[in-house]
Amino acid sequence: MKIHLALTAALLSSVAFGVSAQSGPHPAAGVADAPAATDGSPKIAVIAFQAVVGQTNEFQRNFADLQKKYEPKKQSLQSLNSQIETLQKQLQTQGSTLNDAERERQSRTIGDKQKQLQREQEDDQNDFQQDLQSTFSGIATKVGDVMIAYAQQHGYTLVLDSSEQQTQTVLYHTPGTDISQAIVDAYNTKSGIPAPSNPAGATAPAAPKAPARAPVQHTPAAKPQQ
Repeated sequence: MKIHLALTAALLSSVAFGVSAQSGPHPAAGVADAPAATDGSPKIAVIAFQAVVGQTNEFQRNFADLQKKYEPKKQSLQSLNSQIETLQKQLQTQGSTLNDAERERQSRTIGDKQKQLQREQEDDQNDFQQDLQSTFSGIATKVGDVMIAYAQQHGYTLVLDSSEQQTQTVLYHTPGTDISQAIVDAYNTKSGIPAPSNPAGATAPAAPKAPARAPVQHTPAAKPQQ
């Protein structure tokens, strides 16, 4: 049985796309427009926007806090799932010695607990995704401001999102056009938030393709031995 916190790719894609689609009329305060290339040709940059948001110190810190917030509920779901498994084993082992009424009672108890587990699991998943969306979108908006300011300061006329979930996929770019790490560094400097001492690790959003929190696995009520 595995329960873990990770990112929902579709959720992050929809939020990130809305932020990364911002254009020049919304620059960060105090940043003057920088001229484009002197010969008038466009200057293009590429950014993996979702990964950039996920790699910021602020998101790593807030995501770790989100994991801690949902840890008690995760433990509660694990405990309920263990109860179901124990009851199923008992019914299968003792089924031949029970009368029909007792077997029916125990089967009904297992079924009720399974419904409870599914209901609480769905509620927990919905609450987590709402908190995740709020956490991500709040930081994504600020990262978008830093990205626009950086583009203006360096004379970029167009910034393309290379996140794989985007409809218009960037098929090729030279390493020099990728400003992802520069934006991560610029945002961390502006926020003043240090790197977390205990980063989220495998569940961190460096590659936001991971599924949402994996549901607790449980099996249907066991049939008693005849």
